[in-house]
Amino acid sequence: MSKYIDRMKRGSELLKKMGKEGMLGDQKANSPQLYELTLGHLYGDIWTRPHLSLRDRELITLAANIALARTNGNHSHYHSALHIGVTKNQIMELIIHVGHYAGWPAMGLAARQFKRVLDIRAAGQKKNKPESAKELRAAWERNA
Repeated sequence: MSKYIDRMKRGSELLKKMGKEGMLGDQKANSPQLYELTLGHLYGDIWTRPHLSLRDRELITLAANIALARTNGNHSHYHSALHIGVTKNQIMELIIHVGHYAGWPAMGLAARQFKRVLDIRAAGQKKNKPESAKELRAAWERNA
C-alpha cells in the first residue's frame, strides 16, 4: 500500500475508535485538500504516533483547547474523550486544573461547553439511540 493510502486508513480507523465517524464529511465535500490533511496527516500521522496513548492525546488536546478558550471544536473532543472511557469527573478535573493556569474565563467557558455536550448526549440516550458523530455535531450547532 502507498504511504498516502496507509495514512488515510490509519486516520479513518482512529476516527472510528474515537467515535468520530462521519465528522469530516462536510470538510471532505467543501475542501478535499483540507480533508486529506486532517484525516491523513493530523489523525493518520500525528494522532497515531507511538509514544502517547489515544487517551493521553485526547486529554492534551482538550487541555490545549481549554487553555486557548476555543469557542468551537471542543465539543467533538469532549465526545471522543467520553467515548474512549475518560469519565465526566476526570474531564471536570481537567477543566478545573487547566483553568487555574489559563484563567477563570477559560475555565467557565469550558465548563459551559462540557455541560452542553453532556446535555446533548443525555438527550440521545433518552431516545435509546446513540447518536452518530454527525448528529452530535448538528445538535451542537443547533444550540450554538
